[in-house]
Amino acid sequence: MPARTTPPPIAGRYDLLDQVGAGAMGSVWRARDLRAAPGQPSLVAVKVLGAHDSSMLLRFVREQSVRIAHPHVVAPTGWAAEDHRVVFTMDLVRGGSLETLRAEHGPLPASYVAVLLDQLLQALEAVHAAGVVHRDVKPANLLLEPGGPHLRLGDFGVAVVLDDVRLTRGPGVVGTDRYMPPEQAAGAPPDPRQDLYAAGVVATELLGGRTGPLRPLLGALTDPDPELRPPTATEALVRLRRVDVPLDGPWPEVPDRLGDPPATRGHRWANAVIAASLLVIAACVVANVLMLL
Repeated sequence: MPARTTPPPIAGRYDLLDQVGAGAMGSVWRARDLRAAPGQPSLVAVKVLGAHDSSMLLRFVREQSVRIAHPHVVAPTGWAAEDHRVVFTMDLVRGGSLETLRAEHGPLPASYVAVLLDQLLQALEAVHAAGVVHRDVKPANLLLEPGGPHLRLGDFGVAVVLDDVRLTRGPGVVGTDRYMPPEQAAGAPPDPRQDLYAAGVVATELLGGRTGPLRPLLGALTDPDPELRPPTATEALVRLRRVDVPLDGPWPEVPDRLGDPPATRGHRWANAVIAASLLVIAACVVANVLMLL
């Protein structure tokens, strides 16, 4: 049986190490950027487009074109294509998603949720300022850095640029049922206030329904009438920061869920050389000992 061969780096640059996620459009891998500039992280996340038609390829290309540099956003940073493989790169976020954290801990402290909501609204402020509506804000798309709390909004696969041609045509609704407002579910054009509605639903879920001092703001964010919601993420942030949320706890600690990466191609070769060298040294030592006996 022929030995398995390791695929070459994509575009001679991205060495895929291990799969860390998957979605409707493809898989996400931890990879080593073999051409990372000095001072830049060599480990990145690489999204690999799965089996696709021209429409999915166009959507993938549109997603990789989103460039939003913000500490609470995970947007594409580059892309590459080689033969049938099309990929784009992002920051590697190591703490998993808010969906996982919620599943592990249940309802979260109000003060912790207030910090997460503040960070999410900062992310949406930057996204909307770039003319983009995310359209799928939900716990699975809210990533966490280890330690924290440090939330980052990711997965722009169904996002839309307001001044661009819409990719969604014909019947069907884009988004996730539980987090979309009534007008989005009815097929209304994308609007930033739809993302604010989803942010309010996420925060309400994280609290397990115990909204407390956040109740007025969350009620406004999730109002069925978009005209009664805060008009912008900036306005929602202003309202949030006026709320006196007592410090409660304990706050959950976000672990590093990825751990050490597998050995890369270069490391595997180096490790093999080192192991072989050690075997040679050991053999020489044993031979010398035997000659002295």
